[in-house]
Amino acid sequence: MTVLLVEDDQRISKFLLKGLAENGYQMTLAETGEEARELLNLHDFDLILMDVMLPGIDGIQLTEMIRFKENHTPIIAISALNSSDDKIRMLDIGADDYLTKPFHFDELLSRMKALTRRNNLSYKNSSAILKCGNMIMNTELYTVTQNQKQLDFSPTEFRLLKYLFENKNKVLTRTQILHNVWGIDFDSTTNVVDVYISYIRNKIDESELKMIHTIKGIGYIIKD
Repeated sequence: MTVLLVEDDQRISKFLLKGLAENGYQMTLAETGEEARELLNLHDFDLILMDVMLPGIDGIQLTEMIRFKENHTPIIAISALNSSDDKIRMLDIGADDYLTKPFHFDELLSRMKALTRRNNLSYKNSSAILKCGNMIMNTELYTVTQNQKQLDFSPTEFRLLKYLFENKNKVLTRTQILHNVWGIDFDSTTNVVDVYISYIRNKIDESELKMIHTIKGIGYIIKD
């Protein structure tokens, strides 16, 4: 498995390069966002492990560039910034997971394995075309259409809607949604799920058929 590590702190990068190589990962180091951008233009990677606070092009800008080019390589952001707002921002622009410094190496390994396992299962078992009611999602082209009209969603909104589509006609708890869409453990009192459900509801047309239903005190269900 090939991993691009984007980290300017040599103490941290040496530790991660050695530890991950010993666990069977093929590692490539970029010490700046500019260097990472060039490497991504030349090579494909299975996973990107990215510091957020980089000189020059920072992790936020680099993630936006990667997703703008429709590169969907899984990204784990690592940062000393630990507020929920910082995590949500990175996840919203396209990161798949967020790990706060300092972290235990075993936790990083666990996150990497979980993310790649989830992506591999999705690749093997999921159809590229998902349907619910009058909506059609293409998970390879990252498009959603409703009555032949294309809808625009942020990366996080798309992941949330995809998770609902994959589990249509099934009640999903807020905890399940947080774990599977955001990939990190938020405070159980957060309302981020409700906020993003409202974002999606505002973008889809439910005048013909109400699809997203609130299950009071539990979570949500999307129905055909």
